[in-house]
Amino acid sequence: MLNYIAQLIIKTWVMAEIEIRKLLHDPTELITRAVQPILWLGIFGEAMSKIRAIPTQGFTYLQFITPGILTQSITFVSIFYGLAIIWERDMGLLQKILVTPTPRLALVWGKMISAGMRGLSQAIIIFLFTLILQIHLRITLFSILGVVIITMLGASFFTGLSMIIASIVKTRERFMGIGQVITLPLFFASNAIYPISIMPSWLQVVANINPLSYMVDGLRALLVTGDVSRLPFDIAILVIVTFAISFLSAYMYPKVVV
Repeated sequence: MLNYIAQLIIKTWVMAEIEIRKLLHDPTELITRAVQPILWLGIFGEAMSKIRAIPTQGFTYLQFITPGILTQSITFVSIFYGLAIIWERDMGLLQKILVTPTPRLALVWGKMISAGMRGLSQAIIIFLFTLILQIHLRITLFSILGVVIITMLGASFFTGLSMIIASIVKTRERFMGIGQVITLPLFFASNAIYPISIMPSWLQVVANINPLSYMVDGLRALLVTGDVSRLPFDIAILVIVTFAISFLSAYMYPKVVV
């Protein structure tokens, strides 16, 4: 059992390293992905900050939505990870990987870690942009550690979800459509750009079972409010759903080639 766990950890890191090397060789994806959160903060955030009717717990609207935009950026980077898997299948790479003795869980965790690293790179870009806009955030060693944990967990969850979608739809065109259908409702049915308290009752129910809301809640506590009383609960929810979806992804992953 211990030998299996050791092999699982080693092979997970190997798979993650392979994916990270792809990113280092072609970082243009990070640059293009950075445009969207910059537009959200620089245009949408600046415009909506003039509206005083949105309750933001005494903080500026730009402070309030920064964790939400960071969460959105992580989600969008991760949810389209399944597109790369379909591409690997079409190129014949996925079939070669699946015939190796590498545990399916290591393949999934490796891609999850890689997506987490992409998410952290987006976090750095957003933090730099907040300096330009002079958005005051709580940047401490504790908050940075918390952001890293939540980013890795959130990116892992949505990567696992994207792998499940890829195993079901099997074509890039269908995946793109379903990816948009999933990500946009998840984003708007969360506390990313407005508090849950102003939502209609039925939408509050949806927001409270939306994993994206727990990401935003944890990041907002770390970076904006400083109230970390709910942080252990938020992280616990993310850990549970991430591990659950990773095992489901490991089961569904081979079905991409079927």
